[in-house]
Amino acid sequence: MNAIVEAFAFFLGFLGWLMVGVALPNRYWRVSTVDGNVITTSTIYENLWMSCATDSTGVHNCRDFPSLLALNGYIQASRALMIASIVFGTFGLVATLAGMKCSKVGGENYVLKGRIAAIGGVFFLLQGICTMIAISWYAANITQEFFDQFYAGTKYEIGEGLYIGWSSAILAICGGSCLLFACKFSYGELYISYCGFECFIHKRISFSVTGALEF
Repeated sequence: MNAIVEAFAFFLGFLGWLMVGVALPNRYWRVSTVDGNVITTSTIYENLWMSCATDSTGVHNCRDFPSLLALNGYIQASRALMIASIVFGTFGLVATLAGMKCSKVGGENYVLKGRIAAIGGVFFLLQGICTMIAISWYAANITQEFFDQFYAGTKYEIGEGLYIGWSSAILAICGGSCLLFACKFSYGELYISYCGFECFIHKRISFSVTGALEF
């Protein structure tokens, strides 16, 4: 595997993992502005863990969601997927570091190191997929409620936390894909080289035996 591709894929995976850690506690997953006069204008914003409000004077009030079971199903699922995404990303970083050519793990066994790096790529892909599902599911519910004319509750818009989450998912998927494709091409070249050497030995032995019989 090319060391430059390894380093680039690791950088993408690490950046995606870091952005997941930024998106998860971000308070602005969905935002709603309640218009009024100068005194009563307020902004309501929520994430997976709490709901906050701020008025025109800049005073913030936040409260955690009191009950897990009372939450909507998509919020509970998004929580689980985002936490799983961080776990997968951590495993991906460890596996990629261990599988890189510059690491001491595995010694000179580059086949083993390539397999470990490929496992890291799989973890990065799982991280990106979990993040993409959680963010897209949450955003789909926001848009569904916003465009529903019969919805009587507060209508929200997509906040900056979701855009950070989408960006992290794309980076993680790109990093994992780079690792997997690089390992695939590396194994293909190794197989061709091995077959060429084996065929050369086979032809050399056959030529020697044929020559001995003719002699």
